Amino acid sequence: MSIAGSVFLVAVGAILRYAINVDTSAIDLETIGLILMIAGIVGLALSFAYQAYASRSRRPAAPDPYERGYDDRVEEERPVRRPRR
Repeated sequence: MSIAGSVFLVAVGAILRYAINVDTSAIDLETIGLILMIAGIVGLALSFAYQAYASRSRRPAAPDPYERGYDDRVEEERPVRRPRR
């Protein structure tokens, strides 16, 4: 479930629970609204957790420049020539 779907469930559940005042003997709209809000909140939490996990696993760790072996290029040592007189 995506974040948008979860927010939609919470919104529809809140509308059913708090905004609609219909008395029916077959269906309790307040209970259905509460169930939808709980499902939306759980879906929202799972979506955030999944996105946090996925973003951590996709991002490569930056190499530590102070770690040994990071930039151990050895340049050639050139002999120093003295100028002729």
